[in-house]
Amino acid sequence: MTQTPDAALPNHPYFFCGIGGSGMLPLAMIVKGMGAEVGGSDRSFDQGRAEEKQVFLKAQGVELFPQDGSGVQSSDQVLIASAAIEDTVPEVARANELGCTRMTRAELLSQLFNEAPQSIGIAGTSGKSTVTGMTGWIMQEAGRDPTIMNGAVMKNFVSPENPFASAQVGYHGVFVSEVDESDGSIALYNPTVSVLLNVSLDHKSIEELRQLFGAFLARAQIAAVNFDDEDTRFLSKQAKKRLTFAIDHPEADLGIEPGTIVEDATSIGALLVDRRDHTVHSLRVPMPGRHNLANALAAVAGAVAAGVEVHDAAMAISTFKGLARRFDIVGTSESGVTVIDDFGHNPEKCRATLKTLKSHPGRVIAFFQPHGYGPLRQMGHELARTFAAELGDEDLTIMCDPVYFGGTVDRSQGTERIVNLIREAGGFAEHIPTREACGNRIVEIARPGDRVVVMGARDDTLSTFAQGLLDRV
Repeated sequence: MTQTPDAALPNHPYFFCGIGGSGMLPLAMIVKGMGAEVGGSDRSFDQGRAEEKQVFLKAQGVELFPQDGSGVQSSDQVLIASAAIEDTVPEVARANELGCTRMTRAELLSQLFNEAPQSIGIAGTSGKSTVTGMTGWIMQEAGRDPTIMNGAVMKNFVSPENPFASAQVGYHGVFVSEVDESDGSIALYNPTVSVLLNVSLDHKSIEELRQLFGAFLARAQIAAVNFDDEDTRFLSKQAKKRLTFAIDHPEADLGIEPGTIVEDATSIGALLVDRRDHTVHSLRVPMPGRHNLANALAAVAGAVAAGVEVHDAAMAISTFKGLARRFDIVGTSESGVTVIDDFGHNPEKCRATLKTLKSHPGRVIAFFQPHGYGPLRQMGHELARTFAAELGDEDLTIMCDPVYFGGTVDRSQGTERIVNLIREAGGFAEHIPTREACGNRIVEIARPGDRVVVMGARDDTLSTFAQGLLDRV
């Protein structure tokens, strides 16, 4: 029998401007997997970066072009480009000349998501990618063959042919995707199951976030909500039907039996209690940190809301391999220095990573590369408080200048301000402008037993930097 993908695509070729991005690449792979013709361009490719992604995309049958407009050749093409991209960008200018349809990434993704017979949307300020990967893996293990859209590489789906497995194309009508509140596009998604993890300051004000997340819950047939988070618990009142989860809150439907949490350097486990029928299930997460126990509970709840048995969902979590750059242990050197690659870039994500590191002995050297000047202005104070509060007197934060690939962004306030705020709050931090110089400093001071964590977003070369540190210490 011929398999049919989860959603049908109009019979048009698609051109992705910025196809190498963490959000664009998996969507391009889903569109390609659904049978559409796909082409694209990316500034990083023109700059000689991300060669492995270029090789991968070409192997998938994606035609790549310089970012000079030459890839937009017909009015039949649909241009997928960020809403923030100016009309002067060659692809956009050419698409306007030809009268091509233009869509944002979120518009296309939400269209495919909303057309699926069953959709599970993962939302929240922190943890979305991990919970999306976990939920997708549960649905895969349950035989539901899901389409999965993620912003991070899911190790369970990685193969030599698919090293950038941040997407999976399924054929049985289930679509699992993380949904983004930072640009307001969460409003485009109409999920069967909505999962809300937490609400905290990131790209928007708390009031804006409450409005977006509350409406997201209200649109779903059933919502899985975190009862440990005060805002999420309050917003859950807007859901038509809800399934609640929590580590600590005693009234959550799915919870953790008190006193049963056991954690080591590589995993965390506990007894999961289903208070609806008073059954108890073993839940083991092969990743450290209390936040990952919470992530696993969220994934179990989302899958259960979609019809999977609690026992089956919990069993699937035990074989979840994690995501690239999510507390990704690169290795331990012969001298005893461990290097960890992590996506932490906002206060909540950084706090979770640092808490996990500090739950075990050893000095922490936290390298942080800000992912832009705008986010640094928006969350700088809370970010500084996080590093100062979570790290101790023996630990050190080292920050380079924000990543910058061009554009007209205001660069008047940079890393120096954040480092000063960390020091004012009682922490220990250094500002070293270039990443190369930061690496030299880390190699100079690292000693046996140290954990070096490389943190930041929107820059694929951070993983290469982390591997380089491991090779050098």
